[in-house]
Amino acid sequence: MKTSQIVNLLEQIAPPSRAEEWDNVGLLIGDRGANVRKVMLCIDLTPEVLREAVAGKVQMVMAYHPVIFKPVSRVTADSNEVVYEAARHGISVYSMHTALDVAQGGTNDVLADAMGLRQRRPLQPSSGPGECKIVVFAQAEEVADIARAAFASGAGVIGNYTDCAFFGYGIGSYAGGPGSNPTIGQPGESEVVEEVRLELICPPRRVADVCRAIRMAHSYEAPAIDVYHLSGAGADCGMGRIGTLRRPVTVATLISRVKKATGVKRVLLAARPRPTAGSGSGKGGLVSVVACGAGACGGLWKTALKGGAAFYLTGEMRHHDALAATNAGLTVVCVGHSNSERITMAALAKRIAAAIPKLKVTVSKLDRDPFEIV
Repeated sequence: MKTSQIVNLLEQIAPPSRAEEWDNVGLLIGDRGANVRKVMLCIDLTPEVLREAVAGKVQMVMAYHPVIFKPVSRVTADSNEVVYEAARHGISVYSMHTALDVAQGGTNDVLADAMGLRQRRPLQPSSGPGECKIVVFAQAEEVADIARAAFASGAGVIGNYTDCAFFGYGIGSYAGGPGSNPTIGQPGESEVVEEVRLELICPPRRVADVCRAIRMAHSYEAPAIDVYHLSGAGADCGMGRIGTLRRPVTVATLISRVKKATGVKRVLLAARPRPTAGSGSGKGGLVSVVACGAGACGGLWKTALKGGAAFYLTGEMRHHDALAATNAGLTVVCVGHSNSERITMAALAKRIAAAIPKLKVTVSKLDRDPFEIV
């Protein structure tokens, strides 16, 4: 298994083009041609987590937070220990960060799953360019090989499904000019042949690789390849999530669900009036519309309130935002920045293992939030 194959999968799960402009996602350390047998997932690649990876003979780490965020002028053992040691041990490092936050089935969907949100939608929908659609025409006997080449280069992934394609039969015509070498027919003669139209979805960053792979697998001297840029509007991706519960529950019940899912024993609760222990009472009583935003999404509370949410779960929120949110009638729960993200690692590990069964996928046992309530 090559690093590039795993990178392709991670880009399909969370297209880097959808990450925030200020973010630094993708392959940050490593060689795309290196062999990988074992991958470890974590939120933060700390020195302790890196030592765990080395001891576990891991060749690649998916560190959710970028280990290289701002440009670095040097990589030495004392200036950037983790980057230096990862490179020294030949460990590739990939970051998904905000690309995974906005993706379907990503960080915010896993958080929404923990609370049982239904009929959910993004709090802040992605408005940038969406995926691309690649269309190519080929003979029926070779279209399967062309599709496989495209899949291997990063095309054909929709949500949790891989190898997605559409095949349509039709008639194609052409006439080779002087110096041409047509697969069927002779130069200067008009030909009409049965062909198959192959359509595939592809992340924008993989278009060049997929088109190159298609040309290499194609028998035609000059295959016709169309690339359509699809709008991201209307896609079920974006920052945060808001949805409804199957039936109204108390704040206390929601907090119990959050604690169970994240593994935290204590949460920060901001509510007015404060719910009494075990009762879940508070402004609004029972809760039916809930919103969440993993990490530092405290600033989205106004959007959550405007959407009708009475309860907002996030990683962290500024003091004055918490005061304003509770004064407006919103109950806010903060579980810690990375605690709101870490539960995604287990779900992501399952998706990677299902897509690449031969790859051993583990989740770091030493990765933890830097803050602890004592």
